[in-house]
Amino acid sequence: MKILLTNDDGILAPGLEVLEAIARQFSDDIWICAPDEEQSGMGHALTLTKPVRLRKHGERRFSVTGTPTDSVTMGLRQVMDGAPDVILSGVNRGANLGDDITYSGTVSAAIEGALAGIPSIAMSQVIGRDDAGNNMSFSAAEEWGAKVLGPLLETPLPERTLVNVNFPPRAPSDVKGIRAVAQGFHDYSRGTVVEGRDPRGFKYYWFGLQAIEHTPDHGTDLEAIADGYVSVTPLQLDLTHHASMQALGERFKS
Repeated sequence: MKILLTNDDGILAPGLEVLEAIARQFSDDIWICAPDEEQSGMGHALTLTKPVRLRKHGERRFSVTGTPTDSVTMGLRQVMDGAPDVILSGVNRGANLGDDITYSGTVSAAIEGALAGIPSIAMSQVIGRDDAGNNMSFSAAEEWGAKVLGPLLETPLPERTLVNVNFPPRAPSDVKGIRAVAQGFHDYSRGTVVEGRDPRGFKYYWFGLQAIEHTPDHGTDLEAIADGYVSVTPLQLDLTHHASMQALGERFKS
């Protein structure tokens, strides 16, 4: 099995090491193509206004001066010696739950893989309340990653779909199991804009992502993580709201 690994936290991110360890439980044919630095929150951005550079860090290990989407594109078209059987993205430092997936570079890398017709899976480790900086624990992902990935690799995915996996911020022994759940939605009052001044006296602004209070709907990724389960959510690339098609068709009849 040939596997392409990528992420949005960068080629040196500890979560990528965790992902590689998970992947090597299934194959030795591992390729890595990831951004050269953190690209969190980039979503499905594609670099169009400047050149992208490819750097080799070792055997089958490359970085790209661009986004997660760029990394998957370069991995498929310039790096690998044939199409992979699966693309794995992560393990992200932080949750990709509910509507946050629309911002996620981790999930967007998997979206790019799905667009290319390749089974793709995004993995994220939810940050615990006591985690700070680079001291957060990936232990749940380390212990449960293969337990999730094995069944997913054996399950054929429909075209233009992907899977989003999140690991709860718990010790591995405290994780209750794995749930297949729907995407949830936050009670959305999103973050803050923090104003400051640089040493020259000019204002700058920094977007903050504070914890969002929410009541998780039953059967969602938000509920699964809150209850201590690994969440597994199938996603589709078709964003059409089919229930509205008839009403809009009536509106625009000539």
